[in-house]
Amino acid sequence: MDKKANLRGLYLVTPDWDDTRKLLEISELALKGGHIALLQYRHKTADEAQRREQAECLQALCRSYQTPFIINDYVDLCLALDADGIHVGGTDATVAEVRKQVGADKIVGASCYGSLERAQASEAAGASYVAFGGFYPSRVKKYEVTTKPTIVSDWKAQGKVPSVVIGGMTKDNAAPLVVNGADMVAAISSVYLAGDPQRAVQEFNALFD
Repeated sequence: MDKKANLRGLYLVTPDWDDTRKLLEISELALKGGHIALLQYRHKTADEAQRREQAECLQALCRSYQTPFIINDYVDLCLALDADGIHVGGTDATVAEVRKQVGADKIVGASCYGSLERAQASEAAGASYVAFGGFYPSRVKKYEVTTKPTIVSDWKAQGKVPSVVIGGMTKDNAAPLVVNGADMVAAISSVYLAGDPQRAVQEFNALFD
């Protein structure tokens, strides 16, 4: 599997669920729905043991569906599992530091919020993709909704790595961002809390057809 070959489509991010069986069940339903560009494991409140257990199980699931598996924030866990990549937030280690730790072959994503300058610096430091947002209020994460939609087309005109849009994404409000050039759409609640996760994945991917 070429980890960087198809960074386009739905970027699935896990919710902070302690129920590992439920997490795996819904994740598998989503994976059955079609192409998922990346699946990111994100659980900010789990302890180390739970984080390791959930990440191992999710990685095995992703590999069975040929889906790249990304760890949010925890470089040590990414390296221990030999995950496909790592996502770096604004308060985490720098992209340059993380790239040096994980090497040239892993995917490194960077949160850039509403800043083209941060995206430019992240790309120069070795990021595989840049993430913009939040664009809309989220049911999961608390943040200021200040990112302007025009940042997507601005980046498309100058950036060399793919972009992902985050924050309260639904198939409807993500559509204009994809039209403007977003390569991936990150979703948590719109898939994990959907009545039909498989259909939700298909509807997101239809935006890229």
